[in-house]
Amino acid sequence: MFTGIVDHTGIIKETRRSDRGVTWVIESQFEGLSLGESIAIDGVCLTVTEFNGGTFSVEISPETERLTTCQKGFSGRRINLERALKASDRFGGHWVSGHVEQTAQVKTLQTHGEFKEIWFSGIDPSRQSFMTPKGSVTVNGVSLTINEVLPQSFSVMLIPHTLERTNLSLLKESDEVNIECDWMAKVVVNEVRQLLKNMGALSTPNALEGNSL
Repeated sequence: MFTGIVDHTGIIKETRRSDRGVTWVIESQFEGLSLGESIAIDGVCLTVTEFNGGTFSVEISPETERLTTCQKGFSGRRINLERALKASDRFGGHWVSGHVEQTAQVKTLQTHGEFKEIWFSGIDPSRQSFMTPKGSVTVNGVSLTINEVLPQSFSVMLIPHTLERTNLSLLKESDEVNIECDWMAKVVVNEVRQLLKNMGALSTPNALEGNSL
């Protein structure tokens, strides 16, 4: 489990492809990593398979490549990093599982002084109900507050601190990002859907998709 509070950005130093999948070698500031521990890399929960001083390695499965921006993991790319949450840690963001559901595209960017407003498009209609103004969303592993929601799109406002510490400052129009909807929102919406279905209020399992809930 993660919080969406990025520790720092790392760099993909090497990408190796084999029959079993893809391996990344990542340069980071982390110390004392353990084999088998989980790290959120641009919001994707991956497992440390090797640790050597200032670098560590992770393996990426074909399914993870299919659902995330990992398929575009070229050497030199800057990535957001967060270690898994400890029971004693402060909880500064929101519940983030690291299970990315889809990618979205940067639609527009607009600067407001030191702040930056970004609109993302391409949200699957089945996930629209999980997004609400002033609710939470994870973009490339960063816990953000949703400003506005439109059909298949939403906007966020990035503060200077987020722009300084994450790779969101590097985004350009048409870039792809990893999206994870708020876990609590998913739980609530799914429970309501199941309740209404059991009461016979839903004609189809997807009747509450989009903005209808």
